[in-house]
Amino acid sequence: QWSGVPAILNRELPAVVSSLTIDRCDGLLSELSLQRADGTWLESRDWFAFISLAQQRLGATADGLPAEDFKAVRFRVGVNTNLDRASPNDWPAGHALHPDVCGLHWGWQSGYVHLAVEGHWRAAGDPLGGFSYHLAGAMQPMIVEVPVKFSGAQPTTIRLAFDLAGVLAKGEVLKDATSTHSRENDMLALRLKERTSRAFHLVDVRNDLFQSLASTPVAAKPAPTGTTPYRLAISERLPKVNLPADNPLTLEGVELGRRLFHETRLSKNDSQSCASCHEQSRAFADGRARSLGAEGQAGRRNAMPLMNLAWADKFFWDGRARSLREQVLMPIQDAHEMNERLDRVVTKLEADERYPGQFAKAFGSPGVTSERAAFALEQFLLTLVSQESKFDRAARKLESLTAPEQRGLELFVTEHDPARSLRGADCFHCHGGNLFSNQQFMNNGLAESGGDRGRMEVTGAAADHAKFKVPSLRNVALTAPYMHDGRFATLEEVVEHYNGPMHRSPTLDPNLAKHPVGGLGLSGEEQAALIAFLKTLTDPQFVTPPNPGTQLSQVP
Repeated sequence: QWSGVPAILNRELPAVVSSLTIDRCDGLLSELSLQRADGTWLESRDWFAFISLAQQRLGATADGLPAEDFKAVRFRVGVNTNLDRASPNDWPAGHALHPDVCGLHWGWQSGYVHLAVEGHWRAAGDPLGGFSYHLAGAMQPMIVEVPVKFSGAQPTTIRLAFDLAGVLAKGEVLKDATSTHSRENDMLALRLKERTSRAFHLVDVRNDLFQSLASTPVAAKPAPTGTTPYRLAISERLPKVNLPADNPLTLEGVELGRRLFHETRLSKNDSQSCASCHEQSRAFADGRARSLGAEGQAGRRNAMPLMNLAWADKFFWDGRARSLREQVLMPIQDAHEMNERLDRVVTKLEADERYPGQFAKAFGSPGVTSERAAFALEQFLLTLVSQESKFDRAARKLESLTAPEQRGLELFVTEHDPARSLRGADCFHCHGGNLFSNQQFMNNGLAESGGDRGRMEVTGAAADHAKFKVPSLRNVALTAPYMHDGRFATLEEVVEHYNGPMHRSPTLDPNLAKHPVGGLGLSGEEQAALIAFLKTLTDPQFVTPPNPGTQLSQVP
């Protein structure tokens, strides 16, 4: 809420500044405790929740309550010191503390952000700016206690309100600082934490439970009879992953997908395959600003590199595909790309002397269909895992970063906040963690070109204008040119973009909008160090034949 009324993202709120909007309000909850009638507490050590205004994840469940009367609830905003210091990659896929779920763990040793509140603001006569308040660190915990009477003997829904206006003092805090990083002696962070602890209050108690509207999970499907199951060899340093339960990886399926990926008969004139625009030596990009179609027609956007796709849930620069099996069929039919009909593709594959047999082996029965082709391509693409760069080896103490590379890493993970003497490149908000992407859609300060409105073209929401998928920075030295339209030819140009003034608009990511209008002001030496670090993310094993599908290991 904002002073008792619902807080709606990207909608102007009444504040002491001339305009204020909230773009993000995400947080973690843990340590749920219930106070019994006698004053003792029933505590849960394994209860966690991720709350997100943007995702409308505004509820959490507690099961197994005893049939007792209770008079208060208590919980922590954030996690305790031990969990804060533990590896985020230990949590199973789908868990509230998994970095792909909460998006609140950006680094390797930095711990979680317990509460993130971001947005835009403008004082009278000033240009539009951003704010970014990240409350972290297990010291000075944010403990919330709310009196509420209820019984564990019946299903109960307790509704609490969280008053953002109280946390931000109705915008008064913006006059002090537009960001906080919860570092030592950060008095603003301490004030915001104290306000957060007092910002919850009881709305009502209902003696019922209400359905979650989450979609039903896909049922697991056994591998087809006669196939050989395989599993991906994925480093423990990467987050846990859920592979598609209804499309189990098999040797036969991956090999069929690999062949289809290199098959030119998927295009209208039999001249272009998926690999034509996704070359392994370029980390499965193509080196063009905009890809060319099978008949030489110019594409609209830059070909995205293909790696670590198992952790993504939306595909293409604008996220229009919700799964790999959906994504792989789109370029085949796109008039600017392969420009072919799926029924013609099936006919061509059926006429081949090998494909019918390969489809039968991969799926346990005869039949060449576009759906089966999509499933096979999905299996192959899931094997494209990049995890053996110099950076990875250094993290395992098998190699050492040079002094410039180490300095670049420091800049990469450091906030830029001149008011607190912090000088950094601030890269980790969007590219933190071992995947080097938050898997989100962001406006990174590019002037619009060619009328491309990005994510907005899919969602129709003005708040998504000029937002594009955040690509992974793994192998970034090999994937030039850069950005959705390939406007930057070199890493030097990319770094200079983020270092200097950028195009400001209402949807510019708050973590960029909070920077000085003139830019970061990194020196030439600092920019070179940042590029040196980015080059440590190159994975020679990933970009050298045989294809990465050979990283699969047979299940005993």
